Amino acid sequence: MPDEAALRPPSPGWRLRAAVAGRVALAAFGGYGVAALATAFLSLVLPMARSEAVATATLLSFAILVGAVIWVFSARTLGRAFLGLAVPGGLLAAGLWLALALVQTAQPA
Repeated sequence: MPDEAALRPPSPGWRLRAAVAGRVALAAFGGYGVAALATAFLSLVLPMARSEAVATATLLSFAILVGAVIWVFSARTLGRAFLGLAVPGGLLAAGLWLALALVQTAQPA
C-alpha cells in the first residue's frame, strides 16, 4: 500500500501564494487608483455640462476598474501587470495636472 503523502498532489508553494496575493492587492489598489484618476480627468475634460461630465466619468470608471482587474490577472508577470497600471496612471495624472492648470473652476455663488 503506497504512502498517503505520496498520493497527495504537491501543495502550491509560498511563491505562488505570494504572487496571487500581490495580484489581488495590485488589482484592488492599483485598479482603484487608475479608475479614480480617470474619473477626475474625464470630469474636467468631457465636453458637456459639469454635472453630466461627472456622472458620465463615474459610470465609465466602473468599466475602467474592471479592465484594470482583468489586465492584472491576465498579465504574464506581476511586474508587467504593475507597468500596465503605472503607465496609464502616470499619463492620467499628468493629464489631470494639465487639465487642472488649464480649466478654470466655477466661482462659488
